[in-house]
Amino acid sequence: MAESVDTVNHMAPHAEDDVLELVHAVMHQYRSLQYRSLRDGPHAITHMDSKVLGYFCRHPGATQSDLAAHSGRDKAQLARLVKGLRDRGLLAAEADEQDRRNVRLTPTTDGKAVQRALQQQATRLGAAAVAGMSATERRQLMALLLRVQANLDRLAR
Repeated sequence: MAESVDTVNHMAPHAEDDVLELVHAVMHQYRSLQYRSLRDGPHAITHMDSKVLGYFCRHPGATQSDLAAHSGRDKAQLARLVKGLRDRGLLAAEADEQDRRNVRLTPTTDGKAVQRALQQQATRLGAAAVAGMSATERRQLMALLLRVQANLDRLAR
């Protein structure tokens, strides 16, 4: 299969007032690289699939309602994502012993393997992304991004 090239989110160099556009472009590039290997694999994992799978890996036995409460996402969207993960054998479902109407979801062995692969890929990409930066530069970058986040948090109140 020919490798796809993403030109939509690759822009010209950014002006000072385009900081958030650059952050968005960097994150899009990171996600594209992170999912490239899994997108073409047997499970075709997307970003949202990984978020759902990751939640159930961290909270095995949780319900779809738990996920909805945690994420604030639309229940119908989550239902489609969970169904897709179940259909691909990445999540297993079991009726709750106390309330048979509730379904408890846990990652399968394949689901755990996919999640591990995503975490390993994230670690590799994270290291590659900051290659050549000193520890001081990485701390400065983190501090600046945290300041941007705090500024936006103040606006959200």
